[in-house]
Amino acid sequence: MTDAVPSVSWPSLAELAAEEEELQFTSFTNDDAWELGTALAAVARRQAAPVAIDISRNHHQLFHVALPGATPDNDAWIGRKTRVVNRFGHSTLYVRQASVEQGTTFEEEFGLDPLRYAAHGGAFPVIVRSVGPIGVVVVSGLPQLEDHRIVVAALRAHLG
Repeated sequence: MTDAVPSVSWPSLAELAAEEEELQFTSFTNDDAWELGTALAAVARRQAAPVAIDISRNHHQLFHVALPGATPDNDAWIGRKTRVVNRFGHSTLYVRQASVEQGTTFEEEFGLDPLRYAAHGGAFPVIVRSVGPIGVVVVSGLPQLEDHRIVVAALRAHLG
């Protein structure tokens, strides 16, 4: 009997691209940000997840909450993840995986200041169909794959 640690199953770049194609809005208003943010917060509360949640449109913060257990570090991570989505127009997990599938890391490939940019899962572009990325939904506080999955699940539920 071995004490093998179960491996994490990272989604492929193709799977992440399919999520971005699927999870698009026809428009995105302040009310959409509120509804999505409060739904995300409700799910996180039920899971007792120590997360911070942030939603912005065109660099304008529309929703932010820090749930019990979240720290100021989560806000710093939100800023770093948001910069990646704003710069590349894709989810942070997509940007990370693109580097991995090229045999490198985000840090090696782009040489961006790691105190300003973090390609760690949990930030997803708000994409308006026929327009493109116009904002970011971010969760910080869980392992990066879980941060990503909670955002994707909330977007799926919201877009129904």
